[in-house]
Amino acid sequence: MASPRTVLEEALQAGREGERLDSSQAYALANPTGAEQAHLWSTAADVRDRHRPGVVTYSRKVFIPLTNLCRDICTYCTFAHDDGAPRAHTMSPDEVLKVAEAGAQRGCKEALFTLGDRPEARWPEYRAMLKRRYGHDSTHSYLVAMCREVFEKTGLLPHPNAGILGRRELEELREVSPSQGMMLETVSERLCGPGGPHEHAPDKRPATRLKMIERCGELRIPFTSGILIGIGETPAERIDALLALRELHERYGHIQEVIVQNFRAKSDTPMADAGEPGLLDLMTACAQARLIFGPEMSIQAPPNLSSDYGPLLLAGINDWGGISPLTPDFVNPEAPWPNLDQLAQLCEEAGYSLRERLTIYPEFAARDEFVDGRVQGRVREMYRELNDSPVAVAA
Repeated sequence: MASPRTVLEEALQAGREGERLDSSQAYALANPTGAEQAHLWSTAADVRDRHRPGVVTYSRKVFIPLTNLCRDICTYCTFAHDDGAPRAHTMSPDEVLKVAEAGAQRGCKEALFTLGDRPEARWPEYRAMLKRRYGHDSTHSYLVAMCREVFEKTGLLPHPNAGILGRRELEELREVSPSQGMMLETVSERLCGPGGPHEHAPDKRPATRLKMIERCGELRIPFTSGILIGIGETPAERIDALLALRELHERYGHIQEVIVQNFRAKSDTPMADAGEPGLLDLMTACAQARLIFGPEMSIQAPPNLSSDYGPLLLAGINDWGGISPLTPDFVNPEAPWPNLDQLAQLCEEAGYSLRERLTIYPEFAARDEFVDGRVQGRVREMYRELNDSPVAVAA
């Protein structure tokens, strides 16, 4: 029987040669120690560099928190508030358009809509307010209308991150946005049990989230997902989540990027004293994602969640995600975005050029099946205007 070290070496060699890692090889990456970590990082970076251009990308965006009400209660979240709480807020159409117009003036291309999961299921007063003020029976209906308004009046490309949605709801959003997203976070059912961070979050059930991501694949929706590390999952459970995402992508080909996000403890949450994953742990998770998904997948790590994010380039990532010159990260408001000039300099010193992309990656924008005709023209026009897309987009 091969030793764990031998299995790890075989997995790294397979990844370096561009082979698809099987599940046993993937799990061999779960617990590297000492020098094995550095070997894992360098292999992941080598896989990226052999098969991808020397480019690191980002999306210039505004962050639109349409409503911070949510029916879920996650023990690490400060974004969601109870209806009637001082910081609870649902943006009006005027507020949404004001932010989007200001973003367009600052050169933004993406409007990232974030919101709680179906708050009307928990807050009947909120449902009544939606109907009375804005003429909508549901948060979803309001979101679709705001995506359409932003797209038609400002030219920004909406990217809704709206949680669990049904097939019809996804189809309606597809007509007004070129991409959608939802973090898988974890596939650990254990974390949904008593005392777990997702005990009171029905929309965080792994099977529910995986079904939603599968539904997006069936509908040919370019999709962003990823894992959240440090909320109590084991190293093997991180691999479980990455493999679950890979299985869906291999079946449908619709996942355009995988985010590896590190948990940040918030002072006013039940997990305030929980330990945060360190930089080395985050680098290892990024490298695992790179080797499990191979060279073609875009692997992203948010730079604002690490005080020292430069070393993440040594672990195989190729994307920094959305960065805003205007709005904060409302999910992690304590974590400011990096300065783009400084980020570009960091990338250049590491041997890479920093390039802007759209919320939909160029590989997907070039394929008619992945872009609704109502947004396709604008998407391709914007890529031509950028004129530095790593992948050509058909006219």
